[in-house]
Amino acid sequence: MGTFSEKYDLNKAKLLKQLIEKSYKKGNFTLSSGKKSSHYLNCKPVSLSGEGLDLISELFLDLKDSRSKAVAGLTLGADPLVSGLIVKAASQGLDLNGLIIRKEIKQYGTKAGIEGPSLEEGTLVTVLEDVVTTAGSVIKAIKKLRENNYLVEEVLSIVDRQEGGLEALEDENVKLKSLFTIKDFL
Repeated sequence: MGTFSEKYDLNKAKLLKQLIEKSYKKGNFTLSSGKKSSHYLNCKPVSLSGEGLDLISELFLDLKDSRSKAVAGLTLGADPLVSGLIVKAASQGLDLNGLIIRKEIKQYGTKAGIEGPSLEEGTLVTVLEDVVTTAGSVIKAIKKLRENNYLVEEVLSIVDRQEGGLEALEDENVKLKSLFTIKDFL
């Protein structure tokens, strides 16, 4: 089957090919951060396909800190990433929980801001994101998790656009681990 490194590199190459074909566009775009860009990445056509999500989940599982007991992300972009990763972990006999962070706290029922199983205070949680630009949305997720007494030390992203997100996360004492950078698409 090849070494771990060969399999990892092959999976990364397959994923990059899918992202280039289905997720990357050149043109004039306004990003969620408000910045203008000539490059746009929407990873959902890949993360919402079976093969694409399987590749992302496999690569993220290899990249994730083994001490982390849960993965989380801000709804909607992280929903498939969280689900895919916890299913991939379970298929390998690993205990990994998932949390979805609401953008707005629901105003009915339990008024939950975070959906998922109840975890002990101090649980180490890895945050997942499809594309990091300035890290604004992922920092919202980190703050919500920390308000609920979880520990966050890392963010896994599919792509780092290299527009300040890494530095913003370092200011939060969080490490960014990305499968790709924008340079991989140029």
